[in-house]
Amino acid sequence: MLSAYPELVEFLPCESPKAWVNWALENQTLLLNDHAHCEKKAASTAMNLMYRYVDRDNLLHKMSRLAREELLHFEQVHKLMRSRGIAYEHLSASRYADGLRKHIRTHEPARLIDILIIGAFVEARSCERFAALAPHLDDELSKFYISLLKSEARHFEDYLELAQEYASDSIEERVTFFRNIEHQLIVEPDVEFRVHSGPPMQV
Repeated sequence: MLSAYPELVEFLPCESPKAWVNWALENQTLLLNDHAHCEKKAASTAMNLMYRYVDRDNLLHKMSRLAREELLHFEQVHKLMRSRGIAYEHLSASRYADGLRKHIRTHEPARLIDILIIGAFVEARSCERFAALAPHLDDELSKFYISLLKSEARHFEDYLELAQEYASDSIEERVTFFRNIEHQLIVEPDVEFRVHSGPPMQV
């Protein structure tokens, strides 16, 4: 299913653990709830970048489009939840995003570059997870998650292209740095299930 996006597959350090896929299938109410939160946070991230970096024309263009698409995805997830009688509730964040963001450098343009690279990892991982789940879900959810792959893959490309555009030299070293962290976050066990959590901790 991800064969159409070889650059995305190569970018990620690993596939999602099978134990995480099984965990997601056992917690589909929580999956949809956290998915809705993820879409809202993604829109917020794009808007924050637009407010902070008003002099970056290409960033403004790409993030404006991305924010609209993420909010549309939020509306679609929320509609699915309502049709299934699932309440939209507050959830604590997974350690995934914070585990990446705590390594963001504080000086510019390094800060922007790191945020954009992290954005690329978040979007790529979301795409990979939707593809991993789709074959195992009911028809409605499966079709919905498959429909998200193209936009998530494009968001990954947008973030990575912007990171390279605004860097003074190659970003490969920084990408490798965050790839190693992302790998650790994806394979290490978690206590709570989330869209971007690791596999379940064995007790």
